[in-house]
Amino acid sequence: MYIDINKIDFEYDKNNLVLCSCSTGIEQGEIVAILGKSGSGKSTLLRVLSGLEIPKNGEITIDGEILVSNRHFVEPNKRKIGMVFQDYALFPHLNIIQNIQYGLMKKSKEEKEKIALEMLKLISLNEKYTKYPHELSGGQQQRVALARALAPNPKMLLLDEPFSNLDKDLRKQIRQDLKRIMNQQNMSCIFATHDYEDAKDIANRILYLEDGKIVKIEKNV
Repeated sequence: MYIDINKIDFEYDKNNLVLCSCSTGIEQGEIVAILGKSGSGKSTLLRVLSGLEIPKNGEITIDGEILVSNRHFVEPNKRKIGMVFQDYALFPHLNIIQNIQYGLMKKSKEEKEKIALEMLKLISLNEKYTKYPHELSGGQQQRVALARALAPNPKMLLLDEPFSNLDKDLRKQIRQDLKRIMNQQNMSCIFATHDYEDAKDIANRILYLEDGKIVKIEKNV
């Protein structure tokens, strides 16, 4: 497996497990949805994967590299994992191209421009690169957040309730955009949602999470 999540336990409060022996594997280029009610542990699992939280027990590896175990912990900025939050978290004082370039600080000016232009083409916002977040629709902001996460060429992309702030018609369009972009990039992706239609429309597999445990896995064909 390209990504191996093995027996992850996590607790915010002592003796109150949010994740309980959570295990799964993900192939390269696979899109996996984590489906569950609010409080089931979806967002916590993403935060553990990204390194924003440290599990009590368990191990996570990507492409053979151990990210976390009982003896090892890789800092979030060294994990090569992109994350798109529910509120997109775009910088309001930066325009589109500057937001996309934000995670490319170690690249040269020429490299930054080249990558950002490629990302703008990918998300079909070439003509709006000078616009600021407040000048964009919710769907456009979501695509910019996605492009910013993809720009550093991460090994995996995490999305936390990526469609929750969009209306029904826009959700459908953005779901199609996301699937197209992920397939083009051959990117492994895990996204958390409480909406079955979101999961069904995009994911190769759906993991059902209840009380911090994966209780069912559904292959989506």
